[in-house]
Amino acid sequence: MIPFVDLKAQYNGLRDEIRGAIDRTLESAQFILGDEVAAFEEEFARYCGAAFAVGVNSGTSALHLALLAAGVGVGDEVITVPHTFVATAAAIRYTGARPVFVDIDPRSFTLDPKQFEAAITPRAKAVIPVHLYGQPADMNPILDIARRHGLIVIEDAAQAHGAEYRGRRAGGLGDIACFSFYPGKNLGAYGEGGAVVTNDPDYVNVIKMLRDHGQSKKHEHALVGYNYRMEGIQGAILRVKLRHLDEWTAARRAHAVEYSRRLAGVPVGVPEEMPYAKHVWHIFAIRTQNRGAMMAHLKAEGVGTGIHYPTPVHLQPAYRDLGFGEGDFPYAERAAREALSLPMYAELTGEQIARVAEVIRET
Repeated sequence: MIPFVDLKAQYNGLRDEIRGAIDRTLESAQFILGDEVAAFEEEFARYCGAAFAVGVNSGTSALHLALLAAGVGVGDEVITVPHTFVATAAAIRYTGARPVFVDIDPRSFTLDPKQFEAAITPRAKAVIPVHLYGQPADMNPILDIARRHGLIVIEDAAQAHGAEYRGRRAGGLGDIACFSFYPGKNLGAYGEGGAVVTNDPDYVNVIKMLRDHGQSKKHEHALVGYNYRMEGIQGAILRVKLRHLDEWTAARRAHAVEYSRRLAGVPVGVPEEMPYAKHVWHIFAIRTQNRGAMMAHLKAEGVGTGIHYPTPVHLQPAYRDLGFGEGDFPYAERAAREALSLPMYAELTGEQIARVAEVIRET
């Protein structure tokens, strides 16, 4: 069996470091926030090339608090893409704002800058470009349009830990960036976790209050806040794993090259690394019009796969009231029909990649 993702293999290589970090946290009894979370925040901000990071309990919470800190609320519009995990749009709705969708570029699967400006109305407050599958969106034109229209740029970097755009890391490209540390991510916690990254101290102050019930100091609640705090053990685990992230990224990048080599000439769409990007390959998603049959054949041959994402957000039942319909975003809808995610993790072997490619050729 070749699993879609193998979290046990990663843990087996880190067992002693992880257990030491957990023991250290248990001895300190700092179970919520605390020194380990504060140290991780410093280290992760530095890794992203930003001034600040604020640890929270999930990537969804990070998006929610980033939007609130940016002043997004009822009556506002936030522009994003329909080909993303639903949390991107859900966080917009949590604020009372309305998601407005823009189609993806068919090569990068990220927000198409050429269609962005036409979606801006006087109610637009922010844009959330999604760095999908580990590849950054084309940020320079997005930033240029956003600046001309006074929009705040919030990176959804939930799948882009360590990814680069023209030599700069995701997290330091827009006004605010949001990361997820869900266990399967390139940098994953052993539970839920997330972070907001920014260079703006005013955003940091608001987000730190909002994550902790709106407290400006103990028992003084300046804002109506949330219980979105990061746990101490997750901070300690993420500190360990952050030290290995570049090594894991190098392995993923090598695996992507090998997949592309072995799938050359096979009638599937092989994902591209755009010329402006350093892709970190959270997902290696091929495109095929025969997805159901291919997925079934791979499963029968012991190969795990996934679909990211089978229904675009604008066609989900919870978002039908936004007024978008089938055919409005053809490239996102095509990606939803055709994308098939192959096994991708640092511990994957060359023999496993060869076997996956062989089974695909048989389909």
